[in-house]
Amino acid sequence: MITSFNVKRYTGNLPLTFILIGINVFVFILQLLLGDGFNNAFIFNPELATSEIYRFVTSTFLHGGFGHLFFNMFALFIFGIFLESRLKSGSFLAVYFIAGIVGNLGYLATGNPISALGASGAVYGVMGAVAAIAPKERIYMMLSPVPIPMFVGIIFYAFFDIIGFVGGGSGIAHSAHLSGLGIGLLVGLWLKYKYRGNVRRLNPINLSYNY
Repeated sequence: MITSFNVKRYTGNLPLTFILIGINVFVFILQLLLGDGFNNAFIFNPELATSEIYRFVTSTFLHGGFGHLFFNMFALFIFGIFLESRLKSGSFLAVYFIAGIVGNLGYLATGNPISALGASGAVYGVMGAVAAIAPKERIYMMLSPVPIPMFVGIIFYAFFDIIGFVGGGSGIAHSAHLSGLGIGLLVGLWLKYKYRGNVRRLNPINLSYNY
């Protein structure tokens, strides 16, 4: 998936998107070095959700393998840079962490006793916020020969996750994806309303790439 977002080359401080990616990569390296003991200490375990609430956050920095990490970080890079260029730092981080936490809440609500991990809920939240703030921005998606509006892409993502959730048995926390996406859309709409439909670049973040 590649976007057609146009942003100007960065001239200020290091983007928070890069910092989040760096933390995720660093934690993944720790996972490889420290093994199951490290994972079990921070993974989202539904049975410990109320007694060890820190897991709602820590589990979003864990990943189940290189492919899991790569695709989450690739999506975060594309959509995070775009969203961050239009929001204050606090608002951007709020979208990311709220979506990650709500994603875990959505997974918990399914009653699935299996532990879960990954930044997907947070990343889906960022995608949802982008769709709310800039629904007509055009993106390239896999199998799409031409760019499509962001809101159409989000509909496709939601559709396939709903199918996966209903079908079950995939080993993917579709409920976390959908919950993160939903709260991201809501927060994005609220931010858009707050700025009266004119969400401007409020950070000194100035990126310019064609993806």
